[in-house]
Formats: sequence, structure tokens, C-alpha cells
Amino acid sequence: MTTPLFKILAWLALAFIIFATVSPIGLRPHDFLPVDIDRAGAFALMSLLFVIAYPRHWKACAALLLLGAGGIELLQLFAPSRHPQLDDALVKAAGAALGCLAGWSFNQFRARRLAAA
Repeated sequence: MTTPLFKILAWLALAFIIFATVSPIGLRPHDFLPVDIDRAGAFALMSLLFVIAYPRHWKACAALLLLGAGGIELLQLFAPSRHPQLDDALVKAAGAALGCLAGWSFNQFRARRLAAA
């Protein structure tokens, strides 16, 4: 099973998100997408990876990821060039919720496929 790979990728995604959230604004990665899409997408991908990596603990993953969206945003209090915003935390939490739903759906599909085989 590829679960160890998903675990590594999930934890790397979390580390990257924390770095991007707390690092000075000049070090934050930039691309062509609007910043809210970046935030939601990053949290959706990270949540997807965590729920796939820990399928038996998807409820705990979902709760921690949703709460973590606010917690990670609050880490910006310790970065002089960053300012936490409630709307940013809500965008991150929405992305996390979508990622958890996608991960749960993937796990359901995978379990049904394995049961049919």
C-alpha cells in the first residue's frame, strides 16, 4: 500500500504551509493564481493527503485540520511582516474541509474496490 508515501507527503505539505504562512512576506511563494485560491488549494491538498494517509482517523484529521487552519494563521502574530486575518483562516478552513471530503470519498472508493476484488 502507498500509505507511507502519503504520510510523508502530508507532513511535508504541512511543513511547507507553516513555512509559507509564517515566513517574511518576501519569501512567500508566488504564482499566477489569486492568493485565496492558493490558500484554499494548499489546505485542500494537505487535507486530502492526511485523510488518505490516515483513513481510520479521518475524523480526527478533519477536526485537527479545520482547527489548525486558524492556529496556523495565528502563528503570524510572531512574524513581524505578517498579520493574521479571520477571512484568511476561513478560506484555509474551507480548503481543508474540501480536502477532507475528497480524501474521505477516495478512501470510500478504495475500500469498495478492495472489497469487490
